[in-house]
Amino acid sequence: MDGGQYVEVAPGVRLWAEERGPADAPPLLLIMGAQASGLGWPDELVDALAARHRVIRYDHRDTGRSPWAFDERPYRIADLAEDAIGVLDGLGVARAHLVGMSLGGMLAQLLIADHPDRVLSATLLGTCALSTADHVRPDGTRVPAAELPGIAPEVLAAWAQPVEDHGPEAELDRRVAHWRLLSGGGIPFDAAYFRALERRIIAHTGRYDTNSAHARADDSGMLRTAELAGTEVPTLVVRASAEPVFPPAHAEHLAQVIGRGTTRIVEIPGMGHALPREVLGPLADAVLEHTLRMPPDA
Repeated sequence: MDGGQYVEVAPGVRLWAEERGPADAPPLLLIMGAQASGLGWPDELVDALAARHRVIRYDHRDTGRSPWAFDERPYRIADLAEDAIGVLDGLGVARAHLVGMSLGGMLAQLLIADHPDRVLSATLLGTCALSTADHVRPDGTRVPAAELPGIAPEVLAAWAQPVEDHGPEAELDRRVAHWRLLSGGGIPFDAAYFRALERRIIAHTGRYDTNSAHARADDSGMLRTAELAGTEVPTLVVRASAEPVFPPAHAEHLAQVIGRGTTRIVEIPGMGHALPREVLGPLADAVLEHTLRMPPDA
């Protein structure tokens, strides 16, 4: 069904990865969110980016075709960022543009902070800042980072429900209902589109059960307040107007605390914490406009 290859990112840890686009084009690494396979990046978006980039997407540990082994070999969330460097190393990539969504946006921030020499640019969407710096509202009011708007109650309620195994079709129903919540209501919800996306992910993975490894992994030691403030990595933040997990104030906060005011922000109207067909074109355009600002030999 899917091609791809396996890349050893740590002793005994081989992650599934796939490349699209010209081999000599500037590399672009897509980093998905928690418990999300690399196939969570829709093909339409990957192909649009691959017109100008060597696009790489991959399965985190405990997702897709990568090892599901957290119980035998636990790891920290920060280790997932080092896995991304391992993917680049395994594919012979010295520096890459990054696009990170949700947890993937946090991992991209760790890479900006800890491995700036490996990052050409970064695009962050559906995420929050790994910074304790205050958010400054347009009227000058300062808001502590910890007091920014939280996750929508209906999303929290869904996450609190235990996941029961009633077979693959019931699991698809559950995933589609989850995407309906994450989409935020700004764009008419296309259940068939998300069902097809998840059906392909299940076929790619070879199993339909869920995995809570990323929720159980140690997430300590991730703050990078000073490093993000001082970075020179060109960064773009996507502001999703219907975002229910990290409401729009988080995007504004990211743009303030990364790169000493040099980070740019772009809004995609109607976008939530999902990638429906309607946002793929605007998102690809925003990413390419950002990455193509870089000189070819950067």
